[in-house]
Amino acid sequence: MKSIIPNPEEKGLFVQDKFASVSKRYDLLNSLLSCYIDHYWRKKAAKELSNSQEGPFLDLCAGTLPLSIELVKQHKRPVIAVDFCFDMLNYGVKERLHKKNGNSWPIFPICGDGQELPLKEGVVEGITIAFGIRNLSNVAKGLAEMIRVLKPGGKLVILEFSRPSNPIFGPVYKFYLHKILPHIGGLISKDKEAYRYLAQSIEAFYSPKELCAMMQDIGFSNVSSYPLTFGIVTIYTGIKPNKNDN
Repeated sequence: MKSIIPNPEEKGLFVQDKFASVSKRYDLLNSLLSCYIDHYWRKKAAKELSNSQEGPFLDLCAGTLPLSIELVKQHKRPVIAVDFCFDMLNYGVKERLHKKNGNSWPIFPICGDGQELPLKEGVVEGITIAFGIRNLSNVAKGLAEMIRVLKPGGKLVILEFSRPSNPIFGPVYKFYLHKILPHIGGLISKDKEAYRYLAQSIEAFYSPKELCAMMQDIGFSNVSSYPLTFGIVTIYTGIKPNKNDN
């Protein structure tokens, strides 16, 4: 199958365009294609910040704000929600914040690039990024920005698709990923290419071992990962060391 993953120079605009095209059906498709397990994954990711010190969180690649809202529900603190795609953020603000919650949530959306965050150094206590790090043109640069804006002792939580290693379930999932998901996603969203990209980008992304090594190289400590739902997704965590840490 011909790859549709663009080169790094073109990836940003490609991803921005694909997410804009599916923004109105994105939440529905996430739930349908995961059999509603995506809600559980986000709850688990948000819970990873339970022991954080006082201070705001950053939800990076926030999309239509589902994880931002989950963070507020669990932790009752402000969330800065950054996403590269204006259409995704705009839909989330209108449909999730205004219609359902009447602007009462302390969520502050910013349309910005995860590789050049519009934030000062050391201003957030925790960072989440759900299903977004795979879409960055330069993952190492994105990780470097994350550690820059974290306070010392702050925690990064990454929720990302991975490839199940089980010899029985793995091939079944791969068939679903490449043969079924693009057709269903394309039928409902009217953009089959967006879901072909999804499948191919999952297949091409770093293994958990490789991403953990990259986090350590950037400077995160206590880096760990664990799979959920037979390895369909993986949660990664890392801490920005305090200045007096060795």
